Amino acid sequence: MAKENQSLTTEFILKGLTDHPVLKTLLFQVFLTIYLITMVGNLGLVALIFMERHLHTSMYFFLGNLALMDFCCSSAITPKMLQNLFSKDRMISLYECMVQFYFLCLAETADCFLLAAMAYDRYVAICKPLQYHTMMSKKLCIQMTTGAYIASNLHSMIHVGLLLRLTFCRSSQIDHFFCDILPLYRLSCTDPYINELMIYIFSMPIQIITIATVLISYVYILFTVFKMKSREGRGKALSTCASHFLSVSIFYICLLMYIRPFEEGDKDIPVAIFYTIVIPLLNPFIYSLRNKEVINVLKKIMRTYNILKQT
Repeated sequence: MAKENQSLTTEFILKGLTDHPVLKTLLFQVFLTIYLITMVGNLGLVALIFMERHLHTSMYFFLGNLALMDFCCSSAITPKMLQNLFSKDRMISLYECMVQFYFLCLAETADCFLLAAMAYDRYVAICKPLQYHTMMSKKLCIQMTTGAYIASNLHSMIHVGLLLRLTFCRSSQIDHFFCDILPLYRLSCTDPYINELMIYIFSMPIQIITIATVLISYVYILFTVFKMKSREGRGKALSTCASHFLSVSIFYICLLMYIRPFEEGDKDIPVAIFYTIVIPLLNPFIYSLRNKEVINVLKKIMRTYNILKQT
């Protein structure tokens, strides 16, 4: 009877980042700027890869999909966070929570698979250059990307479905700036044991398999590079992997720092800001500024634009 008399929560209050008026204004300006740059950077990279024939290779195919997922990740979190900085109630419904978490989980899981696919692509390019076009065919790239999206969608749907089995009656305030899975577990008056178990059964293997793929690929790459007699060849081989390795390192360090199951505290928030907002901002610049092909295409577009402007 006690359980029946409890009022179940169907709406939540997002605590957000701060209640200080001056900080709210500053944070709104900063995160709005970051979001606009993220949109332009990622969607611009997708458009560039789609339009330019020279970039129709497996590496750029995976990179375009990674940029699309980074845009999805940022769009799932930032608009609501910006709205809540100046909203009085900061309310979000249970179903809005589920949708927000679904797209975040989809984007982050797809990123794991895409980064692993890019590591394999670099392995084939450096360790088996003569077989590259055969092994990394267009068909295989489409199959790998489709598989990544299907697996990511199923992974997201499993966790969202399990969230719907929980009842929330302890509090309506989420101690976060978005609907993340662990803060929701802390509010549940239903034992989230099964949900926690599913994290270990589904999420942990994804992390382990994709990290192992990246590490094994780079071990083979390093062995191949060190066997090269030409210093110029070694430098060129390492430079083609530098952007990807930097992106992978930042992504997994942040993700592993954040996945500390069932720990409480405000330490989650700075790390969450980094992997949901900052990383999607950085990736287009990490890959573009160190990539001569992308820079050359951008220069070509700028020259064409200047010519058309003058005429």
